[in-house]
Amino acid sequence: MQEFIEPFLSAQGLISLVTLFFLELVLGIDNIIFIAILCGYLPTKEQQKQARYIGLMLALLARIILLLTIGWIAQLVEPLFHIGSFGVSGRDIILLSGGIFLVIKTINELYHKFKIADHEESAKARQMTMSQAILQITLIDIVFSFDSIITAVGLSNEIPIMIVAVVLSMIAMLLFAPYVSDFIAQYPTIKILALVFLILIGIILIIEGLHMHFDKSYAYIAMAFALIVEIINIRLRNVHLKRGRKSAH
Repeated sequence: MQEFIEPFLSAQGLISLVTLFFLELVLGIDNIIFIAILCGYLPTKEQQKQARYIGLMLALLARIILLLTIGWIAQLVEPLFHIGSFGVSGRDIILLSGGIFLVIKTINELYHKFKIADHEESAKARQMTMSQAILQITLIDIVFSFDSIITAVGLSNEIPIMIVAVVLSMIAMLLFAPYVSDFIAQYPTIKILALVFLILIGIILIIEGLHMHFDKSYAYIAMAFALIVEIINIRLRNVHLKRGRKSAH
């Protein structure tokens, strides 16, 4: 127990904890958005709440397991085989397969959005079962967790600090996830923006799987700017609607 508490007794340890907490929170945004969109296809609010909770608990479990197997993660960086001069590691396979899955899944969701908008398909036809939602959430949790833990390992060598930061960030996500889900469900344009963001994250995972580094902060800044613009547009549309109703009366 003493060994677990000791890293938190120094100023450096506390700074690392706070830094990792906020970093994990930011890196978890894409996970929350994916879970929110998938849960939206479940038929009842109770099922959506249950799937969201299970999804985030699985994400927490995956992160803790990965933290406790740092030696295995280190081995995953080593090439398993070569394609010409390109060494393919276990990490590359996880990032590539996860990125491809995310891009294909999200583009498919956008395609069906257009079909529903053109009345070629009903929204009910897109509903899924709890097991389907949990399976897809689990697959993407593994990919996002792997990416998150690689970042955490780069910032701290203390396993206790990493575990506490991950647990605290996941608790924060559990608290905020319902509001994110409701916000995305309430505004269709925000949902489209969230889907585009997931495509971008999928492309970044593929790029990293091909050994080309891309700073994710650029993607988060761009999407934050787009979100602010869209919120302003929503506010302006609401003002125009109110004025239209007043003039009608």
